Amino acid sequence: MTGDHYFTAQPASDAPPREVEFSVADRDYRLVSAGGVFSASRLDPGTAVLLRKADLPAADTVGDLLDLGCGFGPIACVLADLAPATTVWAVDVNSRARELTAANAARIDAADRVRVRAPDDVPADTRFAQLWSNPPIRIGKDELHELLLRWLPRLAPDGVGWLVVARHLGGDSLQRWLTEHSWQVERYASQKGFRVLRVTR
Repeated sequence: MTGDHYFTAQPASDAPPREVEFSVADRDYRLVSAGGVFSASRLDPGTAVLLRKADLPAADTVGDLLDLGCGFGPIACVLADLAPATTVWAVDVNSRARELTAANAARIDAADRVRVRAPDDVPADTRFAQLWSNPPIRIGKDELHELLLRWLPRLAPDGVGWLVVARHLGGDSLQRWLTEHSWQVERYASQKGFRVLRVTR
């Protein structure tokens, strides 16, 4: 056993590649994953609910989109595929996750539009039309709040954030906390124990 978590910056565990297949919006995806990243062997159920229930970008969507905590890149790849006029920023502290996301962006012919970065490597003046995240709840409540307070303010004035959180892991309390911090939060959908939250200014 290693001490690796999906939020480990430099995973040391073995990483035999594996393929993850899923469908979103009648499109099929086959991405490469590996150990040491979030939900390495399948599309995470929360991510699946988010991509099924939130308002995915349309083909004519423009601007910068953010996949916060990208893992091996399923959200970033779906966004880039559905909205070819956008730039998708795929952000993760985990170096292996970033490598996999870059490889998967190339798989869907979107390597030129998916900018894979560590959090500190995103230009400070970049503003996002949309923020998408299955946030890393298990880093702890204080760290999660710090993460959201860092990135949600980088939404454009008319931007929208889409978050998915398991109810039993604090989805409802997170909604209350965001509201207390002056964000407009709608429980947009609920499915399979997950809350999909729509966040705006």
